[in-house]
This record gives sequence, structure tokens and C-alpha cells, in this order.
Amino acid sequence: MGKTAQNKDSERAIGEYAKKVMQLARDTITVRFRFFDNALNKLNLTQVKNFGGYQCDGKTLFYDPECLLKDYVNEPGFAVRLYLHVMFHYIFMHPFRFDKENEEFWNIACDIAVENIILEMELEGAKMMRDEEERIIINRLRKWVPAISADKLYREFMVGGISNDSKKKYARVFAMDIHRERESYKEKPETFLSEEDWQKISKRVKAELESFSKAGEGGESLYENISDANKTRYDYDAILKRFCVEGEELKVNDDEFDYIYYTYGLEKYGNLPLIEPLEYSLSKKVKEFVIVLDTSASCNGETVRKFLKKTYDILSSSASFFKAVNIHILEADRKVWEDIKISSMEEFNAMLDKFKLSGFGATDFRPAFEYVNELINKKEFTNLKGLVYLTDGYGIYPSVSPDYDVIFAFMNDDKNAPKVPNWAIKVVLSE
Repeated sequence: MGKTAQNKDSERAIGEYAKKVMQLARDTITVRFRFFDNALNKLNLTQVKNFGGYQCDGKTLFYDPECLLKDYVNEPGFAVRLYLHVMFHYIFMHPFRFDKENEEFWNIACDIAVENIILEMELEGAKMMRDEEERIIINRLRKWVPAISADKLYREFMVGGISNDSKKKYARVFAMDIHRERESYKEKPETFLSEEDWQKISKRVKAELESFSKAGEGGESLYENISDANKTRYDYDAILKRFCVEGEELKVNDDEFDYIYYTYGLEKYGNLPLIEPLEYSLSKKVKEFVIVLDTSASCNGETVRKFLKKTYDILSSSASFFKAVNIHILEADRKVWEDIKISSMEEFNAMLDKFKLSGFGATDFRPAFEYVNELINKKEFTNLKGLVYLTDGYGIYPSVSPDYDVIFAFMNDDKNAPKVPNWAIKVVLSE
């Protein structure tokens, strides 16, 4: 037999053994955790020679067969661990979280979160030699992040940072697969199961997990993470755009301005254009709205400051807001303590530098709405479209719907908080 034929036979044998290892891993997971069967069936397997690792696009898990067999020989639990690790990334919707600006921090947070879940599941076939090192790091992280999830870890990393040594260590200890850049999911949606497909799988796992989590076996943290993945998150920019009104702005209206005649006039008669540019153009933008800040003891100053800074960043960078605005920022709990009127982005920025909360009493939402109604009666607003109320949700809601949209914005989803009225919109803002 020639050398080429021997090489082909060897490659074929490696491919077959690798395929059996992955099939065994799939069976091990399905037998122990039946609620994963749908996700496992959706995930295809494709061998890529000389790839040197593992990567998933949401539809297919690509793996190097020779690399897999080497890792399997060194770590008999590797294939099961790889399967769970990759699957959890998609069940938790990690690749689709485009709101996370620092991709490196987000990838590290995601790897730690899924590995923590796998450790808590205590699946015999998924154990690896690095488990103890993972536990030591996770226990250390719990001092700052008691409930381990990708979102909470990312938030801690963004605030406290990560040293280069820690980044290298976390990557070495927790990484299993090569993460695709999240931008690639926007560019090539036809190559993988859609975000909606994985949402359906995730919700099914969540529903089946309701009973499983009561039986222990790591179900508590798994349920917490998957619940976090299924939260409805809102783009705050999109929220503010609900308050758009039509108005005039000083600018050239490109739809009606004819540059040919205008240029011809300048060429023919010097400084005499045939058609003057239109000075105003109608556009739908946000002009006036109200922000109410709950100043009860549970809403600390740093949370409020971040919220206001986020609002300022959106207003100052978006083309969806008039340069001249009429924004009232109210500080309220059982009464309205402060009314800060903002007429421009310069005023908004100046306010941020010296902003300080007042109040800190028990919350009653009604005084803020009564105050806004008084402002409307005094013609302070010409066409108020909406109000955003930043709160923890604990307070007395008005019984009557106002004539404008109301959004109660929560930084965290507290299931014990009173239910918002049917006429209001509750959103949990991405931090």
C-alpha cells in the first residue's frame, strides 16, 4: 500500500473515531438532561482538517478531528464539555448581545458564566483537570459578583477592569472554542440559525427547566442565566424616539432644493442664485419630554448619574433630536423636590457636572404626574409626547392614564416589585 493511501486511511480512521467521540458526548448529555435534546438536534457537526480548534456559527459546530482526539485522550470529558460550552453560549444568546461594546471583556465573561454552570451541573462525563482552578477563580469573583452571569461579570469588568495577566489566565482556564466576532453575525445571517430560532430553543429549555431547577443539580444558576438571556431588552434610543413630533429645523431641504438652477445662477449672474435654498425642513424628532428620577433610598446617586449620562450621550449624538429642546428632569419620591429645565445639550452637560440627588423618602408616583399636568396647564409644553420614570418600581401608581406615553424604566428586573399599570410600558434597560 502506498504512502498516500496509508495517509488517507489514517485520516479516515481519525475522522471516524472523532465522529464517534462527538456522538458519545451528545448521547451522554441527552440521557442526563433531556431538555437539551432540541438544541442538540439543531446543532450540526462538521470536521475541518488542520483547523486546530473549535468554532460554532449557531448552526454548525466546526471541529478539527485530530485536535479533538488529542484533547479527548488527555481529557476524557473534553467532548462533552465542549458540546455544553458551545451550546450554552447560544442558549444564553451570548453571540447576539450587540449592546456590549468591549468584545474582549464580553467573551471572557461569557466563558466564565457557562463554565460556572457546567461545574454546578456536576456531570461526571464533563469533568476536566482544570475544574479546581476554575472553582478557585469563580469563588474569588463571587466577592464582587455573587450571582455569576455573563451580564453581571461584564459589568464588573467594565467598572473595575481586568489586568493583562488576568485576561490571559481567564482565557487559558475558561475558553473552549474560538468565538466568532459578533459583527459577523450581522453580516452573514444566512449561515446560521437565526437569533429568533435560538430564542425559541432557549425559551423551551427555560420552560422545561422550571421543574428541573427544583431538583438541584446546578439548576438554580442555569435557570438564572437562561432567565437573564430571555429578558426583553430595549434600546434606550428607540424608547426616546417614541416621543417624536414633527417640527421645522433650519437647514437645506434636499428634497426640494435644485442645485442645478442654483449653481447656474451663480455662474451666470455672479452672486445672484436663481433659487434660494429653503431655510426650513420638516422632520420628526424629539423636542420635549419629561424624565422623572425616583429619589427613594433604593435608587442610589451613581445609578441615576449613569442613566442621565446615557440619556445625554444619546441626545447629543443622535440626529433624531432637535438642537433646541424642552426637557424637564424631575426629582421625586413622595413629592417633587426639584425641576431642572433643559433647553439645549450644553445645559444638559453642565447639569451633569453638578447634579446631586434630593429626597430619599418613600415613593409615591402620583405627585410627579400631578406636577407634569400642572406644567401642561401652564402651557409649559406645546406637545408633550412622553415621560420616562426611572425607578425600582416600589411605589403607588396613578389610577388614571395621562394623555402622553409613560415608560417606567427599571435598571434591574425585580419580580417582587408591584406590577405597572396596563396603560404604562415597563422596560428593563440594558446597562
